[in-house]
Amino acid sequence: MIEAEVHLSLHNFLRSQAGFPSWPHHLTMARLVARALRLGRSALIQVGAVCGYQGRYRTSFVASALMWHGPVIIVAPEVVQQRLLQVEIPRLQQWLPANKPIRTGDAWPDREFQGLLLTTPEAWLRGQLTQSDRFPHGIPTIIDGVDDLEDWVRHQLTQAIQPHDWDQLMLACPNQAEAIRSARVQLTHELFQHPANPYECYLISQPEAEILNHLYSVLESVQALPSPWKQFRLQFQYINKNLSPLPPLFWATIARRQGLFSLHYAPIELAEILSPIWQRQPVVLIGSALESETEAPLFRQRLGLDDLTCLKFSSDSQAEAIQLYVPYKLPLPNTPEFQAAFIHKVRTLVCLSATSPGLTVVLVGDVPLKSQVGAILASEFGSRVQVEKTCLDENGILVSGWEFWREHQTVLPAPQLLIIATLPLPSLENPLVAGRVAHYKRSHQDWFRLFLLPAALNELQRAIAPVRENQGIVALLDSRVVNRSYGAQILAALSPLARINYLDPSLFSNTSEENSA
Repeated sequence: MIEAEVHLSLHNFLRSQAGFPSWPHHLTMARLVARALRLGRSALIQVGAVCGYQGRYRTSFVASALMWHGPVIIVAPEVVQQRLLQVEIPRLQQWLPANKPIRTGDAWPDREFQGLLLTTPEAWLRGQLTQSDRFPHGIPTIIDGVDDLEDWVRHQLTQAIQPHDWDQLMLACPNQAEAIRSARVQLTHELFQHPANPYECYLISQPEAEILNHLYSVLESVQALPSPWKQFRLQFQYINKNLSPLPPLFWATIARRQGLFSLHYAPIELAEILSPIWQRQPVVLIGSALESETEAPLFRQRLGLDDLTCLKFSSDSQAEAIQLYVPYKLPLPNTPEFQAAFIHKVRTLVCLSATSPGLTVVLVGDVPLKSQVGAILASEFGSRVQVEKTCLDENGILVSGWEFWREHQTVLPAPQLLIIATLPLPSLENPLVAGRVAHYKRSHQDWFRLFLLPAALNELQRAIAPVRENQGIVALLDSRVVNRSYGAQILAALSPLARINYLDPSLFSNTSEENSA
């Protein structure tokens, strides 16, 4: 069977590679992927946050894809594709008994092709969601990095009316030009009344919805509306008449300096939309730290994944343990006293770690506080401090938001100290978050347990993964970890760890000595 062939070949390959990055689960994962290809049965694999960050697991599924006798699709971001094409595939091709043709592209080459196609999540989802013939049904598909799958899907399904679309509408409907112009002016006035927030976007309010309703009533007689307006009307009418079983999110983004705005909509629920896709072909979904449970029930429910094999690999508790400092008496993040106490604690940590070589990262989700922390640290530590930059000194101090750190952590050295201001709970100021929370409330569901907390746990585990490489120190300065009932779940998600209840220079000296050893 293919499982035995992959196991033997990969085992011999791993033994032949001196200094190859070790991971104890290569053979198990390769066998499971090979089994999924043979049986045509879908699987969900959680490789762990550290392995997900390092990408070691990719050798396993690439080996199975190369040795499988039939066609295979690998869906991965372009940066991962380049790693596969330049490193993983050539290295395996020299050893494995396989000579499979390999292509990249946004569509299946032709019906006779029996090789391996690498494509991006955007291209694959576009083909699946539009039900085009870009990707034939029945071809086994491996999707890498499904921690971001929900965002990928919602991005593909988001439609927008941009500023230039108003001009196109007036050109298409000259008889209604004055009404269109008036609606645009009214919407501009209403939208710019919203107080500023870090996202500069807002859920559509009732007065704004009424302006759009009136505009569409004026345009009712127009047969051929421009495509963005036609699609927006279909969704907008559904939500206003309460006919849609899957209500979309409607929001606006504004550019205050330019005086411009854009309108957007996206579905809240994805399960019903995605469920047919999983029936068209067997899929192997690979993520890092989706949930604490092997079966990942919340993830599967949100994405419409029913019957599939689930596997979660355990971490190496000895090699991946972090030292975790969580102060007990720091003010809660939503109190006026928090900001000053947080900045004082950051200065203390940075000063204590000054003699220890390595990168220090300060993660701050609050945009104004991030700028303030950067300015205060720069005034004291000079050019060592950079705010969301990748060009850093050897002993640099990076002040960053969560998104920047997630996108660039693979190209930066592993930090010896990671300071986290607050838990990465999605902000209700973000309209996508607020809209989804409102939907959970309407459905009488626990929006915190089902949405906010799982999102925070996933973000947190991925953020600290680089620190585990050198068993560094994580300072989590959000006292909700010790004062709230869900704190136990957070600590469990951060395991393996050793709790630190004190701060002194010897703590960092020990870390430095261990790393040099």
